[in-house]
Amino acid sequence: MSLSVSRRLAAVTAIAVTGLFAAATPAALAAPTAATAAPTPPDIPLANVKAHLSQLSTIAANNGGNRAHGRAGYKASIDYVKAKLDAAGFTTTLQTFTSSGATGYNLIADWPGGDPNSVLMAGAHLDSVSSGAGINDNGSGSAAVLETALAVSRAGLQPTKHLRFGWWGAEELGLVGSKYYVNQLPAAERAKFSGYLNFDMIGSPNPGYFVYDDDPTIEQTFKNYYAGLGVPTEIETEGDGRSDHASFKNVGIPVGGLFTGASNTKSSAQAQKWGGTAGQAFDRCYHSSCDNTANINDTALDRNSDAVAYAIWTLGAATPVPPGPSFENTADVNIPDSPGAAVNSPITVSGVTGNAPATTKVDVNIVHTYRGDLVVDLIAPDGSVYNLHNRSGGSADNLVQSYTVNASSEVANGIWKLQAKDTAGQDVGYINSWKISF
Repeated sequence: MSLSVSRRLAAVTAIAVTGLFAAATPAALAAPTAATAAPTPPDIPLANVKAHLSQLSTIAANNGGNRAHGRAGYKASIDYVKAKLDAAGFTTTLQTFTSSGATGYNLIADWPGGDPNSVLMAGAHLDSVSSGAGINDNGSGSAAVLETALAVSRAGLQPTKHLRFGWWGAEELGLVGSKYYVNQLPAAERAKFSGYLNFDMIGSPNPGYFVYDDDPTIEQTFKNYYAGLGVPTEIETEGDGRSDHASFKNVGIPVGGLFTGASNTKSSAQAQKWGGTAGQAFDRCYHSSCDNTANINDTALDRNSDAVAYAIWTLGAATPVPPGPSFENTADVNIPDSPGAAVNSPITVSGVTGNAPATTKVDVNIVHTYRGDLVVDLIAPDGSVYNLHNRSGGSADNLVQSYTVNASSEVANGIWKLQAKDTAGQDVGYINSWKISF
């Protein structure tokens, strides 16, 4: 097993503490302070994650060869995960829904404590396709999230944020379970989410290391983890909008996650930096009967399992930033179809002292039939441009998203503008509203 970021952090902490105590006087040592270091993320045991995969494989074998929605294998998978979490002290909720004439299940697990108004959630879909056991897709993400939750229990973690974990049903039928969960949340509950982390296919046999580029803070957290390993990453595009994070993103919840590739082909350049076989799919057994326990790359699974824990420990310990003054424009502004000019929605900010913070928050609500056509920028009073959205999201409609912008070089007071431009034809929309918070 390679040296994980958590172990490196532990080593650095140990050196720092040793130096501190060597330099301190006896009087200083006798006067402890109230300050405490943030807990070090654990190294998630690969053997434990693979033991969960083995159990899911056995469940599939005993139930017609799969763990698909509406089949006995899926319910047995839910029961297995729930039993582990119940024994570890989580509060679990089994949510039912109906899809394709069959009962589906979501499993939600809450860890006691943390700020109930700042919820950090991690999740993965637990169902397979009907053609196989779905060990990489998505036993890998489900097992890593489960083992991270169990590590939270073993550590007795007391994060500043409230931790929640989820396992989704019927993802393979169109994100049905996660959509149901999000749609059942009142608006006030959705507003409490600080982020949702999604893990779908994180042990592909010919792996790439892909990071979602949705929320900047979450994205940077995962990039920091991989930088600590010396492993380069790329932005995830193959599964954009095709996994459960889309259900959360579409209602304005910040999202992020990891992915190791599906049916797309690994390029020569990718093979050179990551290893593996160029010209071959990241997962040749994607949605096939051969997606079994042999269809896992241990190194990728190990690294990504540790990354799940790194993100939970890092983001979960972050102190929620108290909201500063907010300014909003709710007037509709039509966005002309391409090749029409960009349009602006202005907000006049006054009464704010000094510069904007490094955590300036911009909430965007754009109604549009194809958000993959849109380029959206924040324009500062001095004309500086901060790109928020650059034609991502594919064929999905609407852009409802929160962004964090480092605008600390800008004077807060003045006229800020949200600028939107449609860059391709045949789609229409308008800026419904936007808000800037300091």
